[in-house]
Amino acid sequence: MNFVELSVIVSPRLQGEDILITELANLGYDSFAETEDGFNAYIEESDFSNEGIQKLFDHYLKEFSIKHTTQLIEQKNWNEEWERSFSPIIVGNECTVRAPFHDVNTKCKYNIIIEPKMSFGTGHHQTTRLMISQLLKLNVKSQQVLDMGCGTGVLAILSAKMGAKQVLAVDIDEWSYNNCIENCKSNNVDIVEVKLGGVEQIKGSGFFTILANINKNILLKQIPLYFSVLHEGGDLLLSGFFDSDTDEIIEKANQTGLMFVDKKIEENWALLHFQKH
Repeated sequence: MNFVELSVIVSPRLQGEDILITELANLGYDSFAETEDGFNAYIEESDFSNEGIQKLFDHYLKEFSIKHTTQLIEQKNWNEEWERSFSPIIVGNECTVRAPFHDVNTKCKYNIIIEPKMSFGTGHHQTTRLMISQLLKLNVKSQQVLDMGCGTGVLAILSAKMGAKQVLAVDIDEWSYNNCIENCKSNNVDIVEVKLGGVEQIKGSGFFTILANINKNILLKQIPLYFSVLHEGGDLLLSGFFDSDTDEIIEKANQTGLMFVDKKIEENWALLHFQKH
């Protein structure tokens, strides 16, 4: 059985990738892998439609800049290919994100096992690394944490390993939901409650830490909700946008009543840290 490999580069990257991966999954693509500039998607040769791809990308031309190429891939051991291309990452010499087939890094305090499958969040993307790095600076011990747009669950799992009392992980994507549950089991984490859906899954208040690595437009809509469920003195970490978007997000957060704490940048991707006082 042969496969078609579709290589995609989209800008703005994070928002565009989320949307296109969902659309491609609906077209029958069943495997996705991050690349340095974008992502690859795979589908059986018999199910591939060049017309379908062109129609999909034309639909989003006004929203995104999209470049793509395709090539035929002969049948191979896909697990072996993935193992060859996926390397562990280390953040702040404290946390390593690795696959099950990698050796444990005994020098790092936190070892997180991730099998990304169709979900992004292996730690290779700049925004995930930024979130991990900033989270490591916080004290979440015995606290409630919300991971909004949890993806693979790497931030929820790290929060649990850092001693959080309870973690709520929410994602609108069913693949991410299932993958997060699987990864929590692989890491022997049992305090993470994973829910499929959006903001309607957030009940009550009292989160001391809220983590949201999504995209600018969604964050701008959801900041008031985060404020309402964030405990006094709690921390809000936002990422998933470019440095050029930070002024707009800071203004919205300030209008809501949040206090700006810090900003971190990696290759034009940004993280913003706020507190509620």
